[in-house]
Amino acid sequence: MSAEYTEDNIKSLDWKEHIRLRPGMYNGKLGNGSSPDDGIYILIKEVIDNSIDEYVMGFGKRIDIQIDHQTIYIRDYGRGIPLGKLKDCASKINTGAKYDSEAFKKSVGLNGVGIKAVNALSEHFKIQAFRDGKTRSITFSKGETIEEDTKDRVDKEDNPNGTLIEFTPDNSIFNHFSFRNEYVQDMLWNYAYLNSGLTLYCNQTKYKSENGLLDLLQNKLNSDPLYPIIHLKDKDIEIAFTHDENYGEDYYSFVNGQHTTMGGTHLNAFKEALSKTIKDFFKKDFDAVDIRTSIVAAISIKVEDPVFESQTKTKLGSQEIGPEGPTIRTFVNNFLKGALDNYLHREPDTAKKLLDKILDSEKNRKELKGIQKLAKERAKKAKLHNKKLRDCRVHLNDKKSNRLESSLFITEGDSASGSITKARDIMTQAVFSLKGKPLNSYGLSKKIVYENEEFNLLQDALNIESGVEDLRYNNIIIATDADVDGMHIRLLLITFFLQFFPEVIKKGHLYILQTPLFRVRNKKETVYCYSETEKESAIQKMGANPEITRFKGLGEISPGEFSHFIGKDIKLDPVIIPQGMATKELLLFYMGKNTPERQSFIIDNLYVEKDLAELKEA
Repeated sequence: MSAEYTEDNIKSLDWKEHIRLRPGMYNGKLGNGSSPDDGIYILIKEVIDNSIDEYVMGFGKRIDIQIDHQTIYIRDYGRGIPLGKLKDCASKINTGAKYDSEAFKKSVGLNGVGIKAVNALSEHFKIQAFRDGKTRSITFSKGETIEEDTKDRVDKEDNPNGTLIEFTPDNSIFNHFSFRNEYVQDMLWNYAYLNSGLTLYCNQTKYKSENGLLDLLQNKLNSDPLYPIIHLKDKDIEIAFTHDENYGEDYYSFVNGQHTTMGGTHLNAFKEALSKTIKDFFKKDFDAVDIRTSIVAAISIKVEDPVFESQTKTKLGSQEIGPEGPTIRTFVNNFLKGALDNYLHREPDTAKKLLDKILDSEKNRKELKGIQKLAKERAKKAKLHNKKLRDCRVHLNDKKSNRLESSLFITEGDSASGSITKARDIMTQAVFSLKGKPLNSYGLSKKIVYENEEFNLLQDALNIESGVEDLRYNNIIIATDADVDGMHIRLLLITFFLQFFPEVIKKGHLYILQTPLFRVRNKKETVYCYSETEKESAIQKMGANPEITRFKGLGEISPGEFSHFIGKDIKLDPVIIPQGMATKELLLFYMGKNTPERQSFIIDNLYVEKDLAELKEA
C-alpha cells in the first residue's frame, strides 16, 4: 500500500532553506578543508570573484583578505554595492548587476547566487558597503537577518568606496573544518596571474604578477623546462606552455579569471589546435599523444555570458566565445595558427628543441607499445577475478551528484584491507590491497608500470594511463600503519605517482589516511587520540583509571571502529608539492642510491620520542 499523496506533501523552500538542504548544488562537495575543492574554499572564491569583477570593470586595484582561524574578512575597493540594494544582493536569490551583459560583459558570476550561498552556509555573515562617504551594514546568521542598518549612515572614518564581507562557515555543515594555507595561497596566486596590475594581500603576504601565465608556469614547474616557455597573448586569450622531463600532461585552464579545474571546451580546443599547428609547422603527421606528452601548459580565455556545467564553475560548457562571435574551437585555433606559427619561425632554437622532444616521445611510445599490449591483456584477465580491487559503485567520471566523494584506499596486507572493506561505504569507497612493499620506482622508465603487475593493476584501477581526465576516484588515499614499514610504503607509493603520474598530486587527488594511535575510554565515553598530547588530555578529562589501548596497526582496529575513521569525520593529510620545489632532487635524496648522505642526515636530525607515561615514571 503506497503512502497517501496529498497537497501536504508539496513543500516550497525559501532561498536559504534550499541552499542549506542541498549545499552541494552550490559549492560542490563539503569537506573539512583537506582538499582544494572543499566547500570552504569555494565560499572564499565566491566573495573574491565579485571583487575581481569590479577590478575588471576598472574599479579598485587592491583586495585585502584576512583569515583569522575560521573567520574570513575580504575588503575590496571597487564602487561598493549600492546601499539601498545591500540586503537584496546578500539575501535575495537571482539578484545582481550581471544580467546586463554590457555592464559585466565577461564576468565570472552571472546568476546572482554565489554570495547568497556564502550567507546561507555561514553561522556568521556580515556585509558592509561604503559609497561616497556613506555606509550600511547587515549581519546574518545562517541566512537569517540578525542586525540591519535600514538607513544610510555617515562614514565618520571616511573609508574608501568598496565592500567589506566577513563570514564564518557553519561548522554544522563543514564539519571540523580548517583552512590550509597552501590551498588559499594557490587560489590567490591564480587571481594575481590572471589580473596583471591587481594586488592582493592576505595576512600581510602580497600577491602580484607582472607577466601573467608566464609567471604561473615558472612557479609551477618542478624541473627545468626543455626550452624557454612560449608565452602568447591577445585581447581575449593568453597561452603559455613548455615541456619538461615529467610524464603525463599538466594543464591549468581559466575562463574569465575562473580556475576551471575540470577543463572544458576551451581546454579541448587548445589541445586540438596545438597538435594541428605543430603538425602543420613541421609538416609531419605526428601522433597528438607524442606532441602533448610531458607538456606543462596554461590557457586563459574571456567568454561573454559563459556557461559552466555547475554553480562551482569548474568546467566550461560554452561552445561560442560570445553571442555574435566564433566558436571557442575556431577562436583558439585561429589564434594559435597565427601566433604560435610566427613564434616558431622567429625562434628556430626553440622549434628544434620542441621537435627533438616530440621525436623522443614518439620513440619511447613505440618501445612501450609491445609491453603495453601484453599488460593490457593481463589487466583485462585480472579484472574478471581481481582480488586486489574491491570496487565501489560511484566513480569520479560518472555524472552522479556524489561523484566527488569517490575514493580509493590503497592498503597494505589482507588484515588492513579486510577491516576497511567491511567498514567502507560501498557506494563511494573502493579498496586496493598491496601484497607487501611495492617496488622502488625511482630512476626507472615508464616501462616498469606495465612490467610490474601490481603497478599495472593500480594504474588500470585508477584509469590514468592516458592522464587524469578520466580518473575513476577523486580521492586516492594511502592507508598504511603509522610505523616504519608503513612510512616506507607511503614513500614508495608517493615516488610512483611523482615519477609517472605527477598530475595526480598536482591536481590534489593524493592523501594519507590518519588513523588514531590510542583509544581512551571509560564506561561513559570513548575518545580516539591521534597523538600523545591528545591521549594525555583525554586521560585527564576521564578521571581515574580509564582504559587505554594502543593501536599498533590498521589490522588491529575492528571494522565497527574503523567506520568512525573513514566516515564524515575522516582525517586526511593531502600530499602537496610546494610551489617551485624540484621533485627530481627531492626523489634523489629520499629514494636514490645515496645511502651515506641519507645516513648522515638521519644521524644529524635524529631524536627519541618517549611515551609521557615513561617520563613520569622516570
